[in-house]
This record gives sequence, structure tokens and C-alpha cells, in this order.
Amino acid sequence: MSAVTVIDRVNGPAVSERAIHDPAIAAQLARLQAAAHGRDAHGIRDLALRGELAGKTALVSSFGAESAVLLHLMAEIDPNTPVLFLNTGKLFGETLRYRDRLQELLGLGDIRSLAPHPADRAARDPEGTLWARNPDSCCDFRKVVPLKRALEGFTAQITGRKRFQTKNRAAMQAVEFFDDRFRFNPLAEWSQADLEAYTVKHALPRHPLVEDGYPSIGCMPCTRRVAAGESYRDGRWAGLEKDECGIHGVDGEGI
Repeated sequence: MSAVTVIDRVNGPAVSERAIHDPAIAAQLARLQAAAHGRDAHGIRDLALRGELAGKTALVSSFGAESAVLLHLMAEIDPNTPVLFLNTGKLFGETLRYRDRLQELLGLGDIRSLAPHPADRAARDPEGTLWARNPDSCCDFRKVVPLKRALEGFTAQITGRKRFQTKNRAAMQAVEFFDDRFRFNPLAEWSQADLEAYTVKHALPRHPLVEDGYPSIGCMPCTRRVAAGESYRDGRWAGLEKDECGIHGVDGEGI
């Protein structure tokens, strides 16, 4: 049964009913959260990729503006860790080329490109314009459904989410349990300054759209440049009461 997100005042907003009612899952979550306490991003990464979850974890990446940091952290341990990439059919060409560049540079050996099912496209968006009429529905069949399907074989996932990005992420924990699997957020406490420092230290290439005014990059129709004085994610779904796509399910929303 698919987990339902509820608010838990101790563990934050991403604890499912299964984690609350299954003693074994609850105990494992408590153990992992205790182990994560006081660890930096490298230590949380190690929890996800070594020990009891070794070989059972996938990394979810958009190959967006900050993705190189998390991918580099992962590649230090095992560049053959499965990387789940949502190729929605609406991405910037620059994002696809950036993916290829990072794959070569970091030696990423298992990038899995996920796409919406052809039947879903035919039924829900035959003209490819759903994003303009119902962006939530567009995100659902282009992102949420393919990722849910791809994660079925894994016990855990790693994300690049940070608390500073949106109000829904402010209370995230380093380790959570959502939608029947553990979720690790090694960069939860990082700031934009931290990301910049890491990028410079390791000479990581930047997404080509960053210097063109795109600090947060998603699908092309729903992403615009950020003007002077605007905040970090004002270019995503501009003019809408929406700043998440749904894949990480924080109170019904996501990445």
C-alpha cells in the first residue's frame, strides 16, 4: 500500500503511515536518524550508500543548477550508483548536454533516463500543451508517475533538496521515510554559499543556463529567468501558487 504523508512533530513532514504503524520500519528510521545526527553531507551520504543500504539506494537528479555537487559526492563512493533522471520531454537542451558532460566527467555508469509512458502522453497530453492548462497534472504524469515506477526496486533514495529552497522544505530531516522507502537529504542544511564553495573547490562545471539568469532550472515551458531582486525560485512556475512538482511529496508537493 502506498504511504500517505502525515505531519509528525518529531521527525518532520515526511513520515508515512507505514513508518508510524510498522514497528520494524519505525525502528530502522529512528536508528538511521540517530546515526545521521551531527553528521555532515559526506556522513549522510555514507549512511545511504554503505552499510545496511548498500546496493539498495538510488540517487534522484534533475541535472539542474546545483546537481553537480550531489553527483560528485555520490561518485566519490560509487559512480555506478543508479541515477534516476526525469527526461520529461520538456527539458532545455542545455540540461541534456549538461547531463552528458557530467556523466563523462564523473564517470557516472548507471544513469537511467525516465520518460512518461506513451499511453499516458496520448491520453493526458496528446498535443503537448498540458503544462499551460494544468501544470500539476503535467508534472504528475511526466515526473511523479515515472519516478514512482522507477523507485519500486529500491529501499532508499538520495535527493539534493535543501531547506532554504522552499517553505515546504524548511523542516526536512536528513533522513526521512516517504512512499515506502527511506529518503536521504545530505544537502539539507547547505546554503547557496556552501554549494558555491564546493563547486569552486572541486572545479565542477556549471549548468550553462545559470550565468544566463536561471538559478533554478526545470522544464523549459515552466522556467524563466529570475530578474534582479527576485528570489531564488521565482522563475519556476512564475505567477502560479506552485513551487514544487510533486515527486518528493511534501504535503502533497515535491521537488
